[in-house]
Amino acid sequence: MSDFSVQGLDHIQLAMPAGGESEARAFYRDKLGLTEVEKPAVLAGRGGCWFTGTGVNLHLGVETPFAPARKAHPAFVVDDLRAAQKSLAGGEISELPGVRRFFTADPFGNRIEILQRN
Repeated sequence: MSDFSVQGLDHIQLAMPAGGESEARAFYRDKLGLTEVEKPAVLAGRGGCWFTGTGVNLHLGVETPFAPARKAHPAFVVDDLRAAQKSLAGGEISELPGVRRFFTADPFGNRIEILQRN
């Protein structure tokens, strides 16, 4: 047994290629509705973007060479799965106990799960 306990999740980090900030904003801010937050000055020169939303903090960091996450992924909870599927040109909706979901990709090819709880 550990001498400490995990208290929560602070943020998710995904990789993106250098210079992809406009594409990141178009997807995460404009399509998913997350709010961009300013990166701390000490990190701003590295590129990338940070976003926040209800219950989620997402950091996109530049990785060179870049390789998208095709299996590991964040799962975002939405209030209208069909509307999200239409907006994001998402894949087929599938069901698991208690949730319906689909997968899509961000502009860089990172796998993204979108789900709605039943």
